[in-house]
Amino acid sequence: MRRTTRYPVKEKNSLAQVYRTVPFFKVIKNFVFIQIARYCPFLSLKNWIFRTFLRMKVGKDSAVALMVMVDIMFPEKISIGRNTVIGYNTTILAHEYLVDEYRLGEVKIGSRVMIGANTTILPGIEIGDGATVAAGSVVIKDVPAGCFVGGNPAKLIYTKEQMEERMKLH
Repeated sequence: MRRTTRYPVKEKNSLAQVYRTVPFFKVIKNFVFIQIARYCPFLSLKNWIFRTFLRMKVGKDSAVALMVMVDIMFPEKISIGRNTVIGYNTTILAHEYLVDEYRLGEVKIGSRVMIGANTTILPGIEIGDGATVAAGSVVIKDVPAGCFVGGNPAKLIYTKEQMEERMKLH
């Protein structure tokens, strides 16, 4: 179950009213620093940008790959645990604008998580410690700790216990 707060709008769709929900200059500032971070080849500098200018929580030794797109309007709602890998071109959203409402939700990515390339994570999601998300997945609900999920929408492939058993075999 995604944990989002819903905000109804009247008249125009919510995206047409975007600057009623988030300040224009905040979006411009975030856009600039997100673009710098997307192309930055230095992981420690990238994490510093995330923490300092975007107010994200990023744990020690986490690696956010090239071209990862974090939420441009509410990056402060994203937290990443320690020693986590987020693959190339992943998108992490903390908002969604719909016709009659917009929704905001924190995204919590645990420690020692592996997120494959080209994954999309929707607002209000928690990914537990030690979980693995297959490349190209769309995460629409929470991922329990230690599990392996994949697909569109992401579905459970292996439980934590099955993953531990597989690791013993290798």
